[in-house]
This record gives sequence, structure tokens and C-alpha cells, in this order.
Amino acid sequence: MNLPCIRLRRFVYRAHNPRWSFAPESGEGARLHGGRFNPPGVDALYTCLRPETAWLEGQQGFPFKPQPLTLCAYTVDCRDVVDLTSETTRTALGISVNDLACPWEAIADRKVQPPTWRLAEMLIAQGCAGLLAPSFAPGSNGDDINAVFWRWSPEPPHRLRIIDDEGRLPRTADAWQ
Repeated sequence: MNLPCIRLRRFVYRAHNPRWSFAPESGEGARLHGGRFNPPGVDALYTCLRPETAWLEGQQGFPFKPQPLTLCAYTVDCRDVVDLTSETTRTALGISVNDLACPWEAIADRKVQPPTWRLAEMLIAQGCAGLLAPSFAPGSNGDDINAVFWRWSPEPPHRLRIIDDEGRLPRTADAWQ
């Protein structure tokens, strides 16, 4: 299949538990627990195109009391990204917005593979480095888009780098002890 990939060149954002601020380029949590676009065991780094979206995504589990988050920005220059915000691309891949919005955790809890995991596995097998998809976080709207990466490194063609020119982020987990 000839996938309609794009080159993503821009800033992206991620809000995560401050406890993990020493490893802002890690996809370890997603690898361990899975996510909308990765089953457990598959590395993934979830980011957003806007800082407001990163906040919404980071607070999903805390709808009544927002918890502290570390908001990070990254520079990205990544080839091989599939844009699932495009209806044309979704149609070509045979996936709908309803499939993307599926309650993936509830489906996985029933020991059924969510459609987004099947999609991710197919895209990864085809050599895709990541995807763009609408955010389905509570309070999100059409401006809220996620960028999810399965392959990233400090160098091209899948470059993703944290912006921390002033060295504000801790370098080890010892910062929390």
C-alpha cells in the first residue's frame, strides 16, 4: 500500500507528570501501558500540536481536580507521518473518525484489540514513523490535534528534540528524592 505520508516540521508539546520530567523524550509509559495508538510493548511518544491540547490530554484522568503537569516543547522534523485528520487519508486507510475515537481502554480490558491498535500495527509495519489524529480528550475541539510517534531520534529523518536550552529539566530521577 502506498501510504500518503507527510513531513512534519514544527513545534509539538507534551504535558506529563512532573515525576517523569527527567525523561521527556521517553515513550516508556506508553510502551508499558499502551495508549490509543500503541498496544503495550510498542514504544510511542504522544505529543500535541498546541500547548492547550497537551494540557487537555494530560488532565484526562483528573476531570475534577487538575493535577500538576510539566509542559514541554519539542522541535520536530519527521518524515513518514500519516495525517489522520484528513478525511481522504482515513478513507484510503479504511478507518473512520468513530474508529479513532473508540473507547480503546474499555475494548482492551475485554481482551479485544481496539481498531486503533490494528491501525497502528499496520502503519508501523508499512514504515510510518508517526501520525496526526484529532484529540478526543474532554473539552477538545477541531483545533486539538495529537502527533504520535513510534520512531523518533535526535537526528533526521525522524528528528524530535526537547527544547531545554537553559537546562531546567532534571537529568535523573534522583531529583524527586
